[in-house]
Amino acid sequence: MSKIEIINLIIDGIEVQVPKGTTVLEASKLVGAKIPTLCFLREINEVSSCRMCVVQVGQKLLASCTLPVENGMEIKTNTADVREARKMVIELLLSNHKRECTTCIRSENCDLQTVAKELNIRDVKYCGEKSCGSMDDSSSSVVREPEKCILCGRCIATCGIIQGVHAINFSDRGFDTKITTIYERPLKESICINCGQCILACPVGALHEKESIRPVWKVIEDSSKYVVVQTAPAVRVALGEEFGMPIGSRVTGKMVSALRKLGFDKIFDTDFAADLTIMEEGTELLNRLEEGNNLPLMTSCCPGWVKFVEHNFPKMIPNLSTCKSPSEMEGALVKSYFAKKIGVDPKNIVVVSIMPCVGKKFEGEREELSSNNMADVDYVLTTRELAQMIKEAGIDFVNLKNEEFDNPFGESTGASVIFGATGGVTEAALRTIFELSAGKELEEIEYSLVRGLEGIRELNIELPDGRNITAAVAHGLHNARELLNLVKNGERQFDFIEVMACLGGCVTGGGQPIADLQTREKVNIKEERANSIYNEDKALPIRKSHKNPYVTKLYEEFLGSPNSHLSHKLLHTEYIKRNKF
Repeated sequence: MSKIEIINLIIDGIEVQVPKGTTVLEASKLVGAKIPTLCFLREINEVSSCRMCVVQVGQKLLASCTLPVENGMEIKTNTADVREARKMVIELLLSNHKRECTTCIRSENCDLQTVAKELNIRDVKYCGEKSCGSMDDSSSSVVREPEKCILCGRCIATCGIIQGVHAINFSDRGFDTKITTIYERPLKESICINCGQCILACPVGALHEKESIRPVWKVIEDSSKYVVVQTAPAVRVALGEEFGMPIGSRVTGKMVSALRKLGFDKIFDTDFAADLTIMEEGTELLNRLEEGNNLPLMTSCCPGWVKFVEHNFPKMIPNLSTCKSPSEMEGALVKSYFAKKIGVDPKNIVVVSIMPCVGKKFEGEREELSSNNMADVDYVLTTRELAQMIKEAGIDFVNLKNEEFDNPFGESTGASVIFGATGGVTEAALRTIFELSAGKELEEIEYSLVRGLEGIRELNIELPDGRNITAAVAHGLHNARELLNLVKNGERQFDFIEVMACLGGCVTGGGQPIADLQTREKVNIKEERANSIYNEDKALPIRKSHKNPYVTKLYEEFLGSPNSHLSHKLLHTEYIKRNKF
């Protein structure tokens, strides 16, 4: 092994030793220096474009985020020149910013606002012409407000480097520089896959979800409507953060209590339909293995991933599972099976889904995801939107008592809750496939081989009956593209592929709470939320999808069997080819 070269330097009068290749920004943390940043995202957007992180090296002011340490360097992070330079950057940004902070969706959770406050900015000396641009709310998922954009490039880097989608980029030069789509098309007509990771990357309110709070309040208050709400597994391990609770706090019972106080008629768990998905998708996989058609079977739970395939790999659309996502399955069942049980006209039932994902808003509007000329899901709220509703209602969330979901769609298993983390769908499937293959109940049900945060995981699984299944798990669409190209070029063969568009899976979906940069530096958010999901799995009495008694009852009373004619009518769908540009 080669010896790591150590660099000696002085920061704010303190001698520091760090490995060669370390940036001054990183090295400064060792002496407790807090250097503000705006454009910087570690390993994603390290371009030193905003100049907020300047430090003094001799007589020069240099951006610390891309400045490598050198032997003998003397760095000063807090001089009059440094402070004035940083203030000037903020004042210039504010002079060209749509300053409606009190009504902005990111008020009190805005990096620009935070830095301005920390630097004691009380007025903006600069005034003049402002760059402008029209709001783009054409997308059902993401809204763009160019007048709030500070051109940091974090959204571009996230869309390109992490997701490999490249839906947005810089256009024009100088004062006319802007961020836009290819050919400046509306976002709805672009190759955007609605993952919302750009929203999490944006330091201000230039990108945010299209809110559905007002129409949901309206239907709750409409006595002629029976309003059912369902919550995805990843919501319960993130919602608490919006109320000051530690990252990864499990708030399942408090969440149910809050939803009941908001006035929903029934509170169901999308996890129930995740168990159902294992039954439907597992049967579909076995059928394809037997027939040898359209392999590998690729999961279809994630709407961003599905749209990515439709845009970029249209020849592989037949490989996608025909199963609807769990939330869409549950919506279809609420308006059929459940409506019949309670004697309510399905046309008077409104289904609201609470999701960690802004892409679910797009999914809810797809014509392919409807039954009997009714949308399966009527409204989708993100975790952030639900938190806003709870705050609007004046509910003391932290001190709520735990309550239980309603049945018949409230009972779920540990296998379903892990759908929220990358690898969770595969592990849930394995728990059922292994046990059914063995023909007996198995005690060992945690398959750590599918867990982890590696971008692509390849698995060769030997079942108890001697069969082998080859599988791959990917998260982040840059990794997914790499995986599909391997399959497309014949370099890899798999029976089953699980993909989630967001790194870490749904736990870090585009609709989840937005952590500030300081928190992201200190806490591995993906890991903390995923650990909480696995802890909830361990705490549940039933941990295998095929053991869910309400799923069994649903098949006995209504569906007949997995992949039956009625199951295909209500729970399955098809996908379409979309433009590549």
